[in-house]
Amino acid sequence: MNIDITVKIGGEAGQGIQTVGQILALACQKSGLYVFAINDFESRIRGGHSFFQIRISDKQVRAPHHQVNMLICLDRRTLALHRSEVVADGIIMMAAQDAGAEQGVLTIPVFALADKAGGSITANTVAAGSCLALLGAPLELFLAIIEKQFAGKSTETIAQNSAAARLGYEAVAGMKCSAAFNWPGQNPRGILMEGSQSVAFGALAGDLRFAAFYPMSPATSILTHLTAVADTFPLVVEQAEDEIAAANMIIGSSFAGVRSMTATSGGGFCLMVEALGLAGMTETPIVIVNAQRPGPATGLPTRTGQGDLQFVISASQDEFPRFVFAPGSPEEAFSITARALNLAEKYQVPAIILVDQFLLDSLYIIEKEFAVPDRIERYFADNDSAMDGPAYKRYTVTATGVSPRRLPCRGSALVAANGNEHSEDGHTTEEIAERNKMVQKRLAKVPHMLQEMEPPHPYCGDAHLLLVGWGSTAGTIQEAVDLLRAEGIDCGALHFSDLWPFPVEVAKKMLEKASRFYVVENNATGQLAQLIRQELLRAPDGLLLKYDGRPFYPVEIANKIKELAR
Repeated sequence: MNIDITVKIGGEAGQGIQTVGQILALACQKSGLYVFAINDFESRIRGGHSFFQIRISDKQVRAPHHQVNMLICLDRRTLALHRSEVVADGIIMMAAQDAGAEQGVLTIPVFALADKAGGSITANTVAAGSCLALLGAPLELFLAIIEKQFAGKSTETIAQNSAAARLGYEAVAGMKCSAAFNWPGQNPRGILMEGSQSVAFGALAGDLRFAAFYPMSPATSILTHLTAVADTFPLVVEQAEDEIAAANMIIGSSFAGVRSMTATSGGGFCLMVEALGLAGMTETPIVIVNAQRPGPATGLPTRTGQGDLQFVISASQDEFPRFVFAPGSPEEAFSITARALNLAEKYQVPAIILVDQFLLDSLYIIEKEFAVPDRIERYFADNDSAMDGPAYKRYTVTATGVSPRRLPCRGSALVAANGNEHSEDGHTTEEIAERNKMVQKRLAKVPHMLQEMEPPHPYCGDAHLLLVGWGSTAGTIQEAVDLLRAEGIDCGALHFSDLWPFPVEVAKKMLEKASRFYVVENNATGQLAQLIRQELLRAPDGLLLKYDGRPFYPVEIANKIKELAR
């Protein structure tokens, strides 16, 4: 088989667009197909324009397609906005009450059929039924999904949705659709998962015990997933009054020995910056997830972007070490979040994880089980009796810069923490020699932290032309490479997930193989390109930048490279 079909469902917020998309995704996953879906919506509860775009394939896909094979319009605005994206032999389906005499549009009485099934609330089930029928999916598959999705609901609810599904199928019975294919009926392909779930699960795998948040899109979904399992795991989730309180809460809990994390967006991270400096000075391990969105200020609250890289590397006053990571997939989001909690504690520094709306709100199929460590290593010195009583110095100077860490009230050691500059025993000092010693002590961690950084991930990395990216663009860049190689262009990719401390030596060696390289970023100034120029003293041959709040399509990147590389 060679299946690669894109379905876009559009309408107003509140019309159940995501429900239709989720049903399609479940049907595909249950049949052994792969899916990748993006969720595009405005920052309003009702109204506006939203769409859910799902790509169906018989091979793993991690990027959206720029062309649509089936457009499902739950309102007329969807038709006006997206008709031009539909392929020549594609199909457009519209709710009958919204359709005029539109040429080439299949009208389905979605809302009337929903009423017939027993309630207008089932309109999205009718639409999903018509869509699946046109794609050639068996009705029995859909009915089984309804049974499972509505398990625990009333028998009336299940009966209404089953009736709506049948009516949706019957409405298009006998109609031909170019997007239809033979459904394989194989065993399910892994599990369906949003990127935000992988961050939450990674935190649990890293032994997260306390999470404090103030809700802010697009980070709120991480909080939602953690809250859902708070009664199952030894985990406390607290909704703070604001982002400042959330950051200070996790510093307090971490000081007591509890692995702690918060998640926010760029605007919330701005408010957390003073607390970030406190964590740096007190050498208290914390993890902050920054779910980037376009700014400045409120910006585009529900859109995607990569505009915070330079900000988080240097946020807060003066200089202190921190980790900065940017996962490129749900698998990396899981492993990096777990690593961040571990490394923050190991080196007694803050760790910042950069994600974005594209990664968090997209829907993926995960085939391999996430690897969960058998044991969690903790980095405390509570069993060292030599450090009991007044002999203990919280900020003892060591070769690695990492001081033996005692927890308060665990033994007779007096644990002193200080947001002012301090001596080894934690007491405030303004002595020149002590200040220099403490700055050098904190920065002594950096060479050792650098040894923990994973190299950038190559894809056809020996190519003469490389596309370089970071974070959520990984799958899209990889598919762009495939498109270019199919046209005979010797192209590869290099993707950075571990960004700070910057892995200078290994990055330099990997980039030396390429005669040309281009940096792909969802920002306006090329922030990774600036970092590469700063650290490697080499400028890219060009930039591919997009900053309209929408993710890249692979074909956008491929076409631009063909332009630049002439």
